[in-house]
Amino acid sequence: MIRYALHCDRGHDFESWFQSSSAYDSQVKRKLVTCPICGSAKVDKAIMAPRIVGKKGRGRATPPPEPAAATTPEATPSGPTSLLMAQERELRAKLKELRDHIVKNADNVGERFANEARAMHYGDKEHRPIYGEASPEEAKSLIDEGIEVSPLPTLPEDRN
Repeated sequence: MIRYALHCDRGHDFESWFQSSSAYDSQVKRKLVTCPICGSAKVDKAIMAPRIVGKKGRGRATPPPEPAAATTPEATPSGPTSLLMAQERELRAKLKELRDHIVKNADNVGERFANEARAMHYGDKEHRPIYGEASPEEAKSLIDEGIEVSPLPTLPEDRN
């Protein structure tokens, strides 16, 4: 995941996370990235300071402290960013809750996911909730066959 500092054509600054730089480019091109303050789709990356981890701290980079969320965007100069960060934390908590629910209530079939999904779709096996692993090509093939699949949400902290 990549966090970008962004600004809109009306001068509002905010942050957002993207799966990759190409995901950002694709979403901006399709006008899916909008300013949370004014709704403008004319959004550009702002200049950001890189976070570099020295040799001593290679294991994990400690995230910078987050400012406390403001009660209204006008409450502090960083209000809109704080509000966005609070919304981002809430979204992440909901994604984690969704993923935990799936893991708790479905069978992990691992690399057999595509075969199991096909067998259930075509009536060779009884339907049941499953999750597992599939390559992008396998997932596309399942979708092309009319088999509903969705990726499990992955959060940055899952990669540690």
